[in-house]
Amino acid sequence: MQHFFVNEEAIEGEVIRITGDDVKHISQVLRMKIGEEATVTDESFFYQGKIQTISKEEVLFQVVSKRQIDTELPVKITLFQGLPKQDKLEVIIQKSVELGVHQVVPVETKRVIVKLDEKKRLRRQERWQKVSESAAKQSGRGLIPEVTSPLSFKEAVQMASQLDTVLVPYEEAGDIRNTRAVLEQVHPGERLGVFIGPEGGFSREEIEVLEGEGAKVITLGKRILRTETAGPAVLSVLSYLLEGR
Repeated sequence: MQHFFVNEEAIEGEVIRITGDDVKHISQVLRMKIGEEATVTDESFFYQGKIQTISKEEVLFQVVSKRQIDTELPVKITLFQGLPKQDKLEVIIQKSVELGVHQVVPVETKRVIVKLDEKKRLRRQERWQKVSESAAKQSGRGLIPEVTSPLSFKEAVQMASQLDTVLVPYEEAGDIRNTRAVLEQVHPGERLGVFIGPEGGFSREEIEVLEGEGAKVITLGKRILRTETAGPAVLSVLSYLLEGR
């Protein structure tokens, strides 16, 4: 069943007005017809219903039933991802959204190879946000996770200082028992940050900065994971530990 997102202002009683790019997608790409069923979300409820009318400007959706959103994790996780090469970040965003991430923040760390000018930043961010939206629709999320413009390492650390807990998987951290203890201390309602390095990993100086700000360095096991694997691995573990709590 097709899934669309709207703002709360789009809901008028038992009718929802779908506007913007979704109108063209519904009529010209999906070729949906009047009477077809769909799901609409406003970050509070899932609305089940049928398409009532289709025009060039809007699609009217008739609500049949609704239920509170129950697909979000009980913690808000921000993934601070070191900028990887090529299109790896799109894969990271897609999988992270499927696994419940709340926000993705690309970070320009010391060992990042990719350098983006302002025009490229804007184009990439727009593309990344579309990847997030598509993954949110596919996985039945109640919201579309934000993907920010790339931040410097300093800016990312400052942003993370506002969170309750910050985790940093690091290849030189070796105590898996400590990692288990740290993860088990994460409680529902927390705002959690996860820092993942780029292909070259974090420098020792960056780890020291994060530790100085109270971040908890953890291990993901004896094997060294690729940057596109590490974030989803952490999210998978947290989802297992926290889902339903």
